[in-house]
Amino acid sequence: MLNRAVLVGRLTRDPELRYTANGTAVATFTLAVDRRFGRGQGEREADFIPIVTWQKLAETCAHYLRKGRLVAVEGRIQTRSYENNEGRRVYVTEVVADNVQFLDGARGQAPADGGQPPAVDPFQDEATPIDLSDDELPF
Repeated sequence: MLNRAVLVGRLTRDPELRYTANGTAVATFTLAVDRRFGRGQGEREADFIPIVTWQKLAETCAHYLRKGRLVAVEGRIQTRSYENNEGRRVYVTEVVADNVQFLDGARGQAPADGGQPPAVDPFQDEATPIDLSDDELPF
């Protein structure tokens, strides 16, 4: 069976970082993902997908992402339910992300809280061929 979601969209608000009782970081944010086709007359529609990240990824997202940033999210779709304050069962569907790629802006800018900017992506030139002689190959 396969449960995999890949989304590209913009954050609708800054991520919210919390910690569980045992100290595990969890960050949540909502991703606005444009639909391929709009309503006509140039109006675009979007879906608003709740995203959950855990541990180090949660702290990284909370530290560097802000409302409006374009990101790619990879993860799995999860459904859960809980009872709200009124005693009603509430069902939630969300994407639990295991990879978040920052796709625009803020590369050279420090985050709003004064921390260090993310390191330069070492794979940004991955399409560039690598010159290797036969002597350098281990096999």
